[in-house]
Amino acid sequence: MTDSKKIIIAIDGFSSSGKSTMAKALARRIGYRYVDTGAMYRAVTLFAMREGLISPDGVVDAGELERRLPEIAISFALQPDGTQHTLLNGEDVESEIRGMEVSNRVSPVSAIAAVRRDLVAKQQAFGRERGIVMDGRDIGTTVFPDAELKIFLDAPAECRAERRVKELQAKGQQVSYDEVLANVKSRDHIDQTREESPLRRAEDAIGLDNSSMTIPQQDEWLMARFAEALEKANS
Repeated sequence: MTDSKKIIIAIDGFSSSGKSTMAKALARRIGYRYVDTGAMYRAVTLFAMREGLISPDGVVDAGELERRLPEIAISFALQPDGTQHTLLNGEDVESEIRGMEVSNRVSPVSAIAAVRRDLVAKQQAFGRERGIVMDGRDIGTTVFPDAELKIFLDAPAECRAERRVKELQAKGQQVSYDEVLANVKSRDHIDQTREESPLRRAEDAIGLDNSSMTIPQQDEWLMARFAEALEKANS
């Protein structure tokens, strides 16, 4: 990679479509930096929950959260086993932000314009040196509209819910399929209908329905798309 121009890779898609798994694997394989933007929104959500800025019925105090955004510092720390953990003001909150309590509240927080603008600026700063793989909802449309490679992932909500249940159960969290499916559908609706940078496929993004693909098949497909984009960028 050192002899060629590094590119920006944007992977967007619906919740639990496998974006992070795909992005992490590619970043490790090609030696690029990986940024999980979903974790950033989850960290802001956790901050809001801890500070009492979200009511028991899920209503977010958007004005107060906007005022307190300067208090929120988000960073990533590479672990000895190669995984990446999310830090909120220096605290490792990786496990806490992945639970259903945060999952059930992250979409309303993510829909707040001030939150999106703040995090988009941070995400763009991460990519200044290029050589980055970033996944989220608006990477190819808002964060990096000029990214050399854009992927849009999709799969039926039922398939995505099944994956999410297995993922949470593997972490020791007891959740029901119906609860997770309802959460997936709710997040899809909020993501697609919010006013600030809604989830949509960029016109130049390559679509992939990975519902019937194994992870190795998905990784090889993406590696081929990366090779094509890299060759084009360096031609």
